[in-house]
Amino acid sequence: MGAKSDTKTPREAAHVAIIMDGNGRWATNRGWPRLVGHRKGAERVKQIVRAAPEIGIQWLTIYAFSTENWKRSTEEVLGLMSIFARYIEREADRLAADGVRMRFIGDRSKLDAKLQRLMTGIEARTANLTRLNLTVAINYGGRDEITRTIRTLAAEAAAGRIDPAQISDALISQHLDTATIPDPDLVIRTSGETRTSNFLPWQAAYAEYEFTPTLWPDFTIDELVAILARFGHRDRRFGGVVSA
Repeated sequence: MGAKSDTKTPREAAHVAIIMDGNGRWATNRGWPRLVGHRKGAERVKQIVRAAPEIGIQWLTIYAFSTENWKRSTEEVLGLMSIFARYIEREADRLAADGVRMRFIGDRSKLDAKLQRLMTGIEARTANLTRLNLTVAINYGGRDEITRTIRTLAAEAAAGRIDPAQISDALISQHLDTATIPDPDLVIRTSGETRTSNFLPWQAAYAEYEFTPTLWPDFTIDELVAILARFGHRDRRFGGVVSA
């Protein structure tokens, strides 16, 4: 018998989630207003979305605006909301043509009415597309999401529609914003920060993490491919032990 091969088939990261950090710093480093960096970051999103299906990504989730981002200046917040609306308006045809399903997670109630309409419209328009599932987290915070879910389940229990003893991990997952979305395999954060910033704390419990010093506007498809290659050789044990 021949010797047993130690070669393992590389794992694929079907669902990649990205904390797109460093837009403002990228602009400030060049002496430009922070919104210039956010616009450049939106251009980078377009490039990554177009490339994602070609490099094996089926689900892409991006962190666009957190529940904590309202603390930023009014000018920056309004500018970001304008960028979000413009992205949807300008990219709708291309996303549909490329087979990209777009959906949003987070609390929409605080968003501008026009932006909410655009979000609902593109979700409906792309609902049956399957080449890439693009999820945008806007006014999203993991703790806020879990709190809203607990309130919903508490109300259901108080009304007698569910037995509190039957509340499980699976039931909680079914009531999160991401109920129809698989958990991420890989979470990437750009800009050199090494914190998770309240992004998908429930869903990413067993995700692999990669932190890169690259600011988001400089993040390239080549770097994403390199990160995916490294992910492919990681052992994901989910609390178990390494297989022999």
